[in-house]
Amino acid sequence: MAPKWRELADRLAEQIRSGEYVPGAQLPQIRDLVEAGEGSKSTVHAAYKALEAEGLVTSSRGHGTVVRERAPLKRLGIARYDKAKWRDGDEVAFIADRVASGRTYKRNEQTQTVSRVTAPAVVAQAHGLPEGAEVYARARVVKEGPQPTHTLTSYYRPEHVEGTRIVDPAPGPAGRGGGFRVLYDAGYEIDHMQETLFARVPTADEVQLLQLAPGEWVVELHRTTYTADGTVVEFAIGVHAATRFAWTYDFKVPDSAKAEGESK
Repeated sequence: MAPKWRELADRLAEQIRSGEYVPGAQLPQIRDLVEAGEGSKSTVHAAYKALEAEGLVTSSRGHGTVVRERAPLKRLGIARYDKAKWRDGDEVAFIADRVASGRTYKRNEQTQTVSRVTAPAVVAQAHGLPEGAEVYARARVVKEGPQPTHTLTSYYRPEHVEGTRIVDPAPGPAGRGGGFRVLYDAGYEIDHMQETLFARVPTADEVQLLQLAPGEWVVELHRTTYTADGTVVEFAIGVHAATRFAWTYDFKVPDSAKAEGESK
């Protein structure tokens, strides 16, 4: 049998999802629910904390507990890297997500620092570099208005990006079309990628940087970007606030048996 705070949290969650409590609406004060017989102060407090951890509400001193205003951003899968977006236009990946979600954006909502560093082990392995090799790290924080949504740090071999806009620390994408366009202009056209996603508990620094609610997890992304000949031109690590994104992938279902038959 579920504890009473869980039953209360589930009931309130259903009221939020059904629209009884609309985005921006304030939930009852804890004392009001206690007086209504919903449980002790600790029970109601635990229920509200569970709703906050699940991304349904936000709590702050002076404003109480409020239903989240916005649906998660639609974080595109394959479509966000469409060459027509960045090669022929100026729709870099984070902007593609905003457009798909019907949300506004400003280019300076992406800030960054660029530095030449010793490659961490996972980066050296991805690039096929020896221990102690140096890479350029382009670390970005992406925000939607005042709220951070995710961080993304891309690692490049110096010989691929030295002297390009990728190593320019100015706020915003690396010029028209962003980093992929810079690589394209330098003769490194991206051809295919591998992405790995996993959820984990955030570090204390990530909680502060991403302004995470108590108990909120993050989704870490590892992206390896290749040219047609298999050269790795970027390895990126992203850390996303889990409740601020909905991950969407649209792809053709493979049929390996058919492919093997056609190759004979």
